[in-house]
Amino acid sequence: MKILVLGSGAREHAIILALRSEEAEHEIFAAPGNAGIAQDAQLVSLDANDPVAVTDFAIENDIALVVIGPEAPLVAGVADAVRERGIPAFGPGKAAAQLEGSKAFAKRIMEAAGVPTGRAVRAYSRGEVESALDQLGTPYVVKADGLAAGKGVIVTSDRDAALAHADEYLPSGPVLVEEYLDGAEVSLFFLSDGDHVLPLSPAQDYKRLLDGDEGPNTGGMGAYSPLPWLDGRFGSEQEFVDLVTRDIAEPVIRQLDAEGTPFIGLLYAGLILTDGGVKVIEFNARFGDPETQVVLPRLVDPLSELLLAAASGTLEDLPRPAFATDVAVTVVLASEGYPAAPVTGRALTGLREASDVPGVHLAHAATAETDGGLVATGGRVLNVVGVGTTFMEARERVYRALGQIELEGGHHRTDIAARVAAGL
Repeated sequence: MKILVLGSGAREHAIILALRSEEAEHEIFAAPGNAGIAQDAQLVSLDANDPVAVTDFAIENDIALVVIGPEAPLVAGVADAVRERGIPAFGPGKAAAQLEGSKAFAKRIMEAAGVPTGRAVRAYSRGEVESALDQLGTPYVVKADGLAAGKGVIVTSDRDAALAHADEYLPSGPVLVEEYLDGAEVSLFFLSDGDHVLPLSPAQDYKRLLDGDEGPNTGGMGAYSPLPWLDGRFGSEQEFVDLVTRDIAEPVIRQLDAEGTPFIGLLYAGLILTDGGVKVIEFNARFGDPETQVVLPRLVDPLSELLLAAASGTLEDLPRPAFATDVAVTVVLASEGYPAAPVTGRALTGLREASDVPGVHLAHAATAETDGGLVATGGRVLNVVGVGTTFMEARERVYRALGQIELEGGHHRTDIAARVAAGL
């Protein structure tokens, strides 16, 4: 099958690696891709956010499936344009993608669907923000209403910091001040064809920059899957997945369909396990990064069949996806200065030695090939992914591989999956 994957990050590389692992020999194109993706797909010089350019390329090259990785092309309506020309597209249309593109829209959909979530106030001015902070109390949670590349959220007990965060985003539109929800966080993905949903395996990611969940929010510094500690709280991971499917994913998909905006693609549920039950922190309209990097390596079924079924409206014909009992851990290698002001252009070496560690593979996030070799081109540079029979084994492999990689000023967390590996 000819497949076009839009995006240039580690999430897209993980998707392509999963497609490459299948017995079927797909012809895979990536736009724009990166240096790592170039080893596994044919790179295309194409503006992934341009609906016309993407559609024209898909038609001219007989693409059978377009997989949209990042959120920006979804909000730009790329999936709509592709589907209008009769090409299956994995990704929601512009209207349904507002589930991620607008926090206020997502809150309204959740309320209409009866999905449990925290209280929220939409604020258009500094005065309204101040009033909402007083109403909802500390810790303060302030979110940009629109897309912010995973960094539009602040959780703080510092009122001045919360106001400063709001001030940063208010010129571009409203912000949401939300009730703080306390508990363990879980990411759970659902494939949807607009009518039916199929769940994948849950994962947990680490948003804070530093060990011990200290430092600023980032796009994600690591993740692991599965979550064995769910067994003690819900009887089994399967029971947890069933509960979220029934009480959260299916009602949201039905509500979107009832409003004439069917959701076709990947529904990402960011969940929190509070004393009052499972609640939604946020929805995303695409595969999460870095959770995708630990969920897909455990997938037993061919990913291409699942994506095509969702894009074609035939998920009902497929069984629930199966996952290996192996565990997966990923750790992000970031550039100096990330997330505030990452230093780019520095040499990246030792990748071959890192890849030689058993059970390890690399998902490139921001790399480019130059005459002098590989260089880092962004904040999150690489995902080192380790698969093993235990979390202790997977972690040992990941950190051994990281020890082989050199990037001046590069840094990573050292505690990814440490607690689950210790049985905590």
